[in-house]
Amino acid sequence: MKESLQSLLEKTLLPRQSCIDGEHQAALRLFAGFYEGEPRLIADVFASTLLLTVYCEITDEARSLLTMAQDFYLGRLPWLSCVLQKQRLAKDLSLKRGQITFGSQPAERILENGLYHAIDLTLNQDASFYLDTRGLRDWLRDTTTGLDVLNTFAYTGSLGVAALAGGAAHVLQVDRNGRFLELARRSAMSNHLDLGRMKLRADDVFNEIGSLKKAGTLFDMVLLDPPFFSVTEKGKVDLVSESTRIINKLRPLVKDNGRLVVINNALFLSGKDYYHSLEELCQDGFLKIEQIIPVPADVTGFPETIVARPPSDPAPFNHPTKIVVLRVRRKDH
Repeated sequence: MKESLQSLLEKTLLPRQSCIDGEHQAALRLFAGFYEGEPRLIADVFASTLLLTVYCEITDEARSLLTMAQDFYLGRLPWLSCVLQKQRLAKDLSLKRGQITFGSQPAERILENGLYHAIDLTLNQDASFYLDTRGLRDWLRDTTTGLDVLNTFAYTGSLGVAALAGGAAHVLQVDRNGRFLELARRSAMSNHLDLGRMKLRADDVFNEIGSLKKAGTLFDMVLLDPPFFSVTEKGKVDLVSESTRIINKLRPLVKDNGRLVVINNALFLSGKDYYHSLEELCQDGFLKIEQIIPVPADVTGFPETIVARPPSDPAPFNHPTKIVVLRVRRKDH
């Protein structure tokens, strides 16, 4: 017998109670539906705003799931001040970007381990901020002191802001959309970080890669978090069939003994296959797999709450979002 949605939400909220901060400024996943029993629903909280996202082609089903989830969380979390609902499969762009169904003003920033991040929950079909890379942001703050960092496909720039907060000497954030990058500026200002050490460049990443190579510009660390698939006049991203192609494009921009941090979130690419492709890249001796950074438990689900597995086994990673740190050696050094 299928478990009721209320029962699932109750069971999955319990292990997350300790993650909810008393000031209600943090962001976390309350319900990872695909793994925790209702694959059509995801529930996130950003400060005191509840974000509910459904993946239903039938609007009536979507509304029903959203209503049940909203009623449940408003009853259990009385401090919520706003609820935003998104229908990811809707044709109406306003439904994809979200509609306020409780309260008035969605949260505009969250606090993650002492660092503020500006958010705009209606900017795009997603939340403008990725919870699955929380561990990477913590790692960047611990490892970027004095470094020159390039963040490609930066989106709203949370990884670059984490590097800046970690003491990076310079951070270059590149994304085609200047509106997305503006959130990085707001984040830096919220933390009183030195904006002179961060450049925001609204440009095609492939075009920027070419310009940097031509200028001979090198970085201590390059971050690669591309979209699942995209094609521009300058290049293509395909995380399933050509996941290593873009890594090879970026390798020449990394200083000797620098790091290349790569993220692949292709759901149907197994962890084993992806790791093997990286091992093949490392056979020339100029790349080395240094470490895997795990995805936090609120995003993956907890041992006692997980009832379903990804379509492709992510092992040795703990989630289809696969985060790897590569150490780079240069042939010309």
